[in-house]
Amino acid sequence: MTELPTGWTRATLGDIARIGSGGTPDRSRPGYWGGDIPWVTTGEIQFNTITATAEKITPQGMRHSSARLFPAGTVLMAMYGQGRTRGQVARLGLAATTNQACAAIQVHAEHDPDYVYQFLAAHYAEIRELGNAGAQQNLNAGLIRSIPLPLPPRREQARIARMAGDWDRAIATTERLLDNSRRQKRDLMHVLLSNRRSVVNARAHWAQVDFDAVFERITRKNTDGDSNVLTISAQHGLVSQREFFNKNVASDDLSRYTRLAPGDFAYNRSASCGYPVGAIKPLVAYDSGVVSGLYICFRQRPGAEVDNDFYRLYFEAGMLNEAITGIAQEGARNHGLLNVSLKDFFKLPLHLPPLDVQRRIAAILRGAEAEEYSIAAQIEALRLEKRALLGELFSGRRRVRLPPAQTVAPPA
Repeated sequence: MTELPTGWTRATLGDIARIGSGGTPDRSRPGYWGGDIPWVTTGEIQFNTITATAEKITPQGMRHSSARLFPAGTVLMAMYGQGRTRGQVARLGLAATTNQACAAIQVHAEHDPDYVYQFLAAHYAEIRELGNAGAQQNLNAGLIRSIPLPLPPRREQARIARMAGDWDRAIATTERLLDNSRRQKRDLMHVLLSNRRSVVNARAHWAQVDFDAVFERITRKNTDGDSNVLTISAQHGLVSQREFFNKNVASDDLSRYTRLAPGDFAYNRSASCGYPVGAIKPLVAYDSGVVSGLYICFRQRPGAEVDNDFYRLYFEAGMLNEAITGIAQEGARNHGLLNVSLKDFFKLPLHLPPLDVQRRIAAILRGAEAEEYSIAAQIEALRLEKRALLGELFSGRRRVRLPPAQTVAPPA
């Protein structure tokens, strides 16, 4: 165990804070809901300061449930929830109640709650692992009380928290720039790709053709024993299952999988965030790979006047969404996928601008993408720098410079 600087101590969260939780008033009692008391759920705990909540309860709802009012400054931790929610923390920027899935950490007065928040946020991955020991993979009050942390003197705690807050503000500012860049790119995509305003070439004629006039289905099977099983990630495109899941989740027999080459497209008919009718992605990152037969795979027809990158952007902008919705059959889904037949898919209507227009539009949009990627890289660099700095500060290997202690002059 690393030796701490003189004046520092080791403790557990239970030593320095009171750990509680909340409750949910009876949903069948209208008089318990719609009041003026904020009520926090784990979905609102996102490494943030909570200043408003989606739902509020009444004094009666609080009285007739386990919900308790916690003061502003309380640190909240999600004990369980969807996806990556478990272990995330937030600060209350107002007095609020919580549901039973939130742990409320009320730090004793002799310690700085912002320091505790920053420490817990920095150790999110390790804290999540604490919940993996049981069958339900949840955190609980006992586990949270047992979390160890180093404790410098309070003034140093406050200084460390303030420095971390400066990094958080820089990251938040850059995230707003990224949101703006993405919004501008999205608007530009819809203007250029829908031909609502022919910015590139006002005289160019955009044909409308059947999908199979431009693209053909890929049916080749994995006869070469390729073991690079791919899956579609909404954010990263076609990625290796080994890298994405840290394991292969496919069947052992890959011979019936479809083999893809660079530039080939795959359509996953499963809806996901930002992709209401599924995502279409090209193979870019690997020389080859295989996908489940549940994907619809296609490539441009030989001789078709097609810029592959134009259609990558066309699909990414959701230009086929309305048409796919129109052919998706009602009723039970097959394997949880939209019921889109191969025949209907390859007869979807497709815009086909002249090749030179495709290339010019793709070049413009790649420029917008490059700006977005640059800002995203800045955010990741800031996060890495903050993580490295806090690792040094929390261990005491690097010390903050404290302002001179204020003293009160004795009366004359």
